[in-house]
Amino acid sequence: MKNRIAETLQQALRDLYQIEWQVDPSIMQKTKKEFEGDFTLVVFPFVKAARKAPDVVATELGNYFAERTGCEFNVVKGFLNLSFPDKVWTDFLRLNRCRQDYGYTQPAADEPVTLIEYSSPNTNKPLHLGHIRNNLLGDSVSRILTACGRKVVKVNLVNDRGIHICKSMLAWKRFGNGETPETSGMKGDHLVGKYYVEFDKHYKAEIAELVEKGMAKEEAEKKAPLMLEAQEMLRKWEANDPEVRALWEQMNGWVYDGFDATYKRLGISFDKIYYESQTYLLGKSLVEEGLQKGAFYRHEDGSVRVDLRDKGLDEKVLLRKDGTSVYMTQDLGTAQLRYEEYHPQKMIYVVGNEQNYHFDVLKLVIGDKLGKEFGKSIYHLSYGMVELPNGKMKSREGTVVDADDLMEEMVFQAQEKTSELGKDFAGENVQDLYEMIGLGALKYFILKVDPKKNMLFNPEESIDFNGNTGPFLQYTHARIRSLLRKAADNGIDYSETTEMALGKAEKILIKAIYEFQEVVQTAGSSMSPALIANYAFDLAKEFNRFYQETPIFKEEDCGKRNLRLQISELTALVIKNAMALLGIRVPEKM
Repeated sequence: MKNRIAETLQQALRDLYQIEWQVDPSIMQKTKKEFEGDFTLVVFPFVKAARKAPDVVATELGNYFAERTGCEFNVVKGFLNLSFPDKVWTDFLRLNRCRQDYGYTQPAADEPVTLIEYSSPNTNKPLHLGHIRNNLLGDSVSRILTACGRKVVKVNLVNDRGIHICKSMLAWKRFGNGETPETSGMKGDHLVGKYYVEFDKHYKAEIAELVEKGMAKEEAEKKAPLMLEAQEMLRKWEANDPEVRALWEQMNGWVYDGFDATYKRLGISFDKIYYESQTYLLGKSLVEEGLQKGAFYRHEDGSVRVDLRDKGLDEKVLLRKDGTSVYMTQDLGTAQLRYEEYHPQKMIYVVGNEQNYHFDVLKLVIGDKLGKEFGKSIYHLSYGMVELPNGKMKSREGTVVDADDLMEEMVFQAQEKTSELGKDFAGENVQDLYEMIGLGALKYFILKVDPKKNMLFNPEESIDFNGNTGPFLQYTHARIRSLLRKAADNGIDYSETTEMALGKAEKILIKAIYEFQEVVQTAGSSMSPALIANYAFDLAKEFNRFYQETPIFKEEDCGKRNLRLQISELTALVIKNAMALLGIRVPEKM
């Protein structure tokens, strides 16, 4: 419909004012509720070229639209409000009622790749609440971009090497007594995380002992025997020491099995997984290339650095003085490898806002210092931190809110809440329904918040069946599907309707459904699932108001009844498609 308006407007500008104008969609807006109209055109951009007052231009354009489209119009200063005949909206309804992919766009055959990295866990601990926001955001943005017609490749970079990994390995070697996931009954990632915490506990004890003997705390942190041994283990790993490598492969294998189980339950998947252990050497070669070009320099302590002070930043270490790599090293190598494999038009990194500086440096090092063209394709999708009502999470202290525990708790809360409400979900699929509700509540509550904002995750509030929550939307979908089953059970064929005038509630709901297409595109361009979530909530509220105020089965006019069933059917489809973009399943019964 907006395309039709844009085409008519461009022709009107030619015919009335001899203006050639490429219409910007931003001049077409949804009419505000206090005014009469479906769409509002802002005419101020053409006023100067037309050499007429804004209200005159708006009136002339309104008459042009009325003659050619049959719409009605009113003018408020420089704003032209257009109201289209009911037939336009009922035709839209009939055209899209059975389109299962309504709101989605198929990618063109020559569409270049958009690559998106998310999750990026460390193999020294299980996934936690912060990872959940990362995973849900990355997965949802991938779905939304795909729905916008992009060709998306979802990737994960596993940080499987480095000093933090060696800490877990060393603690297990020292204190583990051969414990395995099988002997302990623990998921592999949880078991390895246990020893990461164990390292920190013994390390702090060693620091305290050295300080007590008169050593300064900062020096004690560097000279604590455990830390020195962990650093030596890292050097041995990079030197391909067979014993260290064997232990590393064994413990990482435990972690990967644990991660896979968490991803599966969360509904997360990847097209390709990269491993830091396989990319850091390529990163080292790029650092060497930069040294030879004079883009980087070797510091007097032996480390390799890049000077970015001319860009408003500072000096950044690219290789430590002992030759071991840092995060930046492997990110250089990974970016190069991805460019060679996919030639993406954009490389999106879903990483928390505490890494804003890191990505500023990465783009400058690749683009400005190394002169790589693909540096311009790097985009950091920065998001805020997640907190619980009782504060932040700290993995080294063992107080992390574990992703597996949180998902289990959400499913339990779903069962408890439905029992409180007196809902009896009998049947063999009842556990799957609790899973759907619990994880839907978790996903929706996190994704409805603008990614850039810090957020407080409140499990109890997220599972509420009223308000802006996943369960409310799931219940609305199930309610509509129940309504349609009732129609089928009563032998009602609502596939055909006659032309008729729309009631106010009917038109409002159809117009809300129409907006879904534009919301998807806007969410894609801004990479914000929150726009989808809050649109779906508004649509569900509008439907529930419509359902309360507009009779369906009690309506004596069969044509009106059938029209309202069609509106209900498309509403359910849009809710389902919107929730799918958030990675949330919706039930047929509830």
